[in-house]
Formats: sequence, C-alpha cells, structure tokens
Amino acid sequence: MFSVFERLVAFRYLRARRQEGFISIIAWFSLLGITLGVATLIIVMAVMNGFREELLTRVLGLNGHINIAATERQLMDFDDLADRVRATEGVAVVTPIIEAQVMASANNIASGAVVRGLRAADFAAKPILAGNLKAGSMEQFSENRGIFLGTRLARRMALSVGDHVTLISPNGNPSAFGTVPRMKAYRVVGTVEIGMFEYDNNFIYMPLALAQQFFRLRGAVSSLEIVLNNADDARATRLQIGNDLGPIGYVRDWQQVHSSFFTALQVERNVMFLILTLIILIAAFNIVSSQIMLVNDKSKGIAILRTLGATRGMILRIFFITGASVGVAGTVAGSILGVTFALNIESIRRSIEMFSDIDLFQAEIYFLSQLPAKIENAEVILVIGMALALSFLASIYPAWRAARLDPVELLRYE
Repeated sequence: MFSVFERLVAFRYLRARRQEGFISIIAWFSLLGITLGVATLIIVMAVMNGFREELLTRVLGLNGHINIAATERQLMDFDDLADRVRATEGVAVVTPIIEAQVMASANNIASGAVVRGLRAADFAAKPILAGNLKAGSMEQFSENRGIFLGTRLARRMALSVGDHVTLISPNGNPSAFGTVPRMKAYRVVGTVEIGMFEYDNNFIYMPLALAQQFFRLRGAVSSLEIVLNNADDARATRLQIGNDLGPIGYVRDWQQVHSSFFTALQVERNVMFLILTLIILIAAFNIVSSQIMLVNDKSKGIAILRTLGATRGMILRIFFITGASVGVAGTVAGSILGVTFALNIESIRRSIEMFSDIDLFQAEIYFLSQLPAKIENAEVILVIGMALALSFLASIYPAWRAARLDPVELLRYE
C-alpha cells in the first residue's frame, strides 16, 4: 500500500530538526497521551472485570443461584422438598440451611453476626468454604462439637481454635418476667477466610443439628440454597421450580437478590470506559494539531516533491504515515503497558504499600481482600481497535490538506 519512497520521506519528517522542536514536542505528547489512555483503559476494564468476577464467585459460591425461603419462617419436610428440587433440569446441588442473626460475645467484645447452619457434608461440598478453611478441621464440625468463625470476626474478638464464644438469639425464651434472650456458649473449632470482607467479618458456620436446636427449628430449616449448572439459567429455572412446588415459599434467584449491586457495577464500568476514551480522543486531537503544523512547516518541501513528480496521492500517504505512526506506536506501547500492569497489579499494590506505608486497598471499603484483575481479550482488542481508528481518522485531514497544496502558489515568490 505504501511505497518505500513514501515511508522514507514520512519517517524523515518524523525526525524533527532543531527548528521543528515544538512540533516534535506536540507529537511526543500525542504519543504519550495515547499510550496512557490505552493503558489506563485496559487496566480499569481489567479491574472492573476482576471485581465482578470475584464478587460473583464469592457471593454465588456461598449463597447459591436460587433460594427457596419459608413463608412462615421454617420449611418442614425439607429433605423431601430438596429431592423434588434436585429432579429439576439444570439443578446441581440443593443445600438445606438455617440462617439467622445473633449477637456474639467473647473477651468482653460483643458483635452482631449471621449464623449459617448447614450439614458437614454440605459444608465440605462447597469449595469456597472447605477450600478456605484456615484453622481447625472438619472432624469436630462433623461431630457437632463446635462452630467455625470468619477469620476477621475471630481476629476482632481475639478468638482462636479451642476458645468459646457466646451466641445470643433475639428470639428469646418466654418466662414469668417476660422474654429472656436465648444464650449458649459454643467452642470455636476452626476459622474460614473466603476473601470477602462482609463474610469474613460477620459470618458464623454451625452444624445444622446445633442450629436447629439453638433456633428451635427441630425438623425444619429456614431455606434451601440451589446451585445450578449454569448461573445464567437462574430466571428460567426459578420459574419452573415455582410452578412445580406451588405456594410453599418464596423462590428468588441471584439476579433478583443482587440486581442493584451488579447493575451499579455495570453502570460504573460503562461510565469509566466513556471517560477514559476521552483521553484517547484528546490525544487524537493533538495528532491533528501537530500534523497541521508539520504540513505548514513542510509546505515548501511538499511543493518541491510535487515539481519532481510526486502525485497528490503520494503526498497524502506520506503525511498519513507520519500521523498514523504516532497513533500506532502509542497504541502498541499502551497495550503492552496496560496488560503487563493488569497482570501484576496485586504485586504492584503490595510493593507501593510496603514503600509508602499506606493501605491502598482497604477490605472494609472494597469488600475484597485482594485487588482483582481479569483481562478479557475481546475488550483489549476493542480498545486497540478504537485507538487505532481514532489515530487514523485524526491523520486523514492533515494529509488531505497537504495533498491539496498547490506547488505553483507555494513557489511563486521563491
């Protein structure tokens, strides 16, 4: 498409002489702007994808894709009901659970917490729980000898394996003096670290038999958690389960329960994409200004080339190469920088925190304990294509203007 002569002249124009230094500075700023814009866009998109992926993995891994909650606080004959649900197409796992709020007290520290009661086999079948057991063992949990705490909750209350914590239920026991809160001390037999602040700081995991006894739900549970083979089928499966079971309880899928949260993430992601695209657009405008200045500075050279036989098309291609080269170089550099940074973002964060002694990623604010990043190849290609397209478009007008110059007018007074 481009001849050797056109490439030679174009790259010669890119190497500015001393009197053309200002033009060169603008070109360098254009290249730097495109590099930073592409790199920042790739990094931000990767981090947003990582956040969504990590939150989905942890939230759905712990809570399931569909939840059947009792209309009157408890589900009776839950094993038979679970067997009926398992027969539904697309259902992988059904877990009976008891979930309730309590007040936990130990070492003169009191804190609100959420108790999740489930069988030891169901606990072991959840990779996000069994795979993140940091202390203790499943043996004592299986034998109903104690409970598991989230790591941050245990640390906050100065508890370790073997210590006891008192749980206080708001649903108390009736007495002659009124309702007395139910209290019972349980032994801590292990800690679990999921990696999400809300769960590690507030959740207590209790054997189902102990939970039924403590919350007075003998032979019943509060809900069934359903895990599907494909999370995207949640809505259709929810409707099918609701039709099959009838008015037994409230059937809700994860898209209903967490819709506002994940919608906010998606909106923020789209807005960030739009804002960062403006950086690349501004850099493209710098390409236009630098190329117009270059055309004005090289007008006599253009006239001489025309008198020596260069066509308008050759002049257009020469200046298109000069402008597009800045965009291509900036896009390539930005892509390499952005992908490299995104792949090592957690190590970079830790290094910065170590040298600056500043906590850049507080789990209390950002929900997660680590800074996630997930690079989507399609998004990287989209960013690269957009940057190249803007660079090419920015190079067209100055090149067309150079090709339209009349050599007779330019050399009339020389």
